[in-house]
Amino acid sequence: MLLVGLTGGIASGKTLVSDAFSALGVPIVDADLIAREVVAPGSEGLQGLVKLFGQHIVTETGELDRASLRQIIFEQNTARAKVDALLHPMIGAVTATRIDALRSAQHAYVVHAIPLLVETQQADRYDRIVVVDVPVETQIARLMRRDDTSREDAERIIYAQASREDRLAIADDVIDNTGDEASTVAQVHKLHAFYSQPNEH
Repeated sequence: MLLVGLTGGIASGKTLVSDAFSALGVPIVDADLIAREVVAPGSEGLQGLVKLFGQHIVTETGELDRASLRQIIFEQNTARAKVDALLHPMIGAVTATRIDALRSAQHAYVVHAIPLLVETQQADRYDRIVVVDVPVETQIARLMRRDDTSREDAERIIYAQASREDRLAIADDVIDNTGDEASTVAQVHKLHAFYSQPNEH
């Protein structure tokens, strides 16, 4: 089974691409969804965060107050490292379990959608890496529109991530998402045909 890493900068169109693979029946292991699972109400991850930062990061309904945690990370230099040290092993363990289960189900390939693939230096674990690519200006415009945010905030978020050049440097395959949805989906279909052929990679 091929393990395909899918990544791209914020507002590049990773969800569109991931959904297009899913529509073809390809199993998707989504890092963002797993990251939410490990801090769900009552979870070990959430309890660990409370030990680190206090009960005020939990809402009245028992969920993680993401805005409150973001504020702490923004204000305290060491907070992000503490969060990563706590949650990354949990996320990694769940991810490995999911991928192993899919291996035993004998799928041709599985897509691991992971926004921070470059930042977490995991390129070596994949058989192929797909990067969803758009120019930075396109990212900024889409992010401002999507999140109703200022250009300054959009740039700050984008430049905190790995650069476009760093992502393209590790890509085996690139999906250009500057066109319309049909063009992007067509590129996914082409990759699907390639990944589904045994011994072609």
